[in-house]
Amino acid sequence: MVFVVAVLFVVIGTAAGHSWSWLVTTAYTAGEVSVLLGVPVVMTIAILRHRLYDIDRIISRTLAYAIVTGLLVGLYAGLVLLATQVLGFHSSAAVAVSTLAAAALFSPLRRRVQRMVDGRFNRARYDAEATVAVFAAQLKDVVDLDSLRDDLASAVHKALEPAHLSVWIRPRD
Repeated sequence: MVFVVAVLFVVIGTAAGHSWSWLVTTAYTAGEVSVLLGVPVVMTIAILRHRLYDIDRIISRTLAYAIVTGLLVGLYAGLVLLATQVLGFHSSAAVAVSTLAAAALFSPLRRRVQRMVDGRFNRARYDAEATVAVFAAQLKDVVDLDSLRDDLASAVHKALEPAHLSVWIRPRD
């Protein structure tokens, strides 16, 4: 609704022309303000009304990528400044090496920061990964097929909490 009103104000403002400049300015400003204030309000209403509580995963990823981007930009700028100002290399090779170093550090840094953010904000996913890691460690010592099936069912229930679980093991021919 807020968005419709904003679009209406903008359309009225642009259609009015030069003769009614005060109306154009007022309508356009009201449209911009309602869009700027309306989008967060509409997003909050949508999240609460449609029970989009898994938005925490999106927030977790956004936060992790923002931290990684900030760290890599700082690292890149620091390496370029170190190479050009301190060490005295004034060629494009210094910038290329800095770029390669930042690119090489992206994936490990992203994984580490994502684990840190998940452990802090997305506890269910962090606990699920820990449960799977414990099951994988126990898996190499298990010989009995029945205990393996029970351990697998237990790990899946802890990690995913499904409504129904069945394990099918193909018989040997």
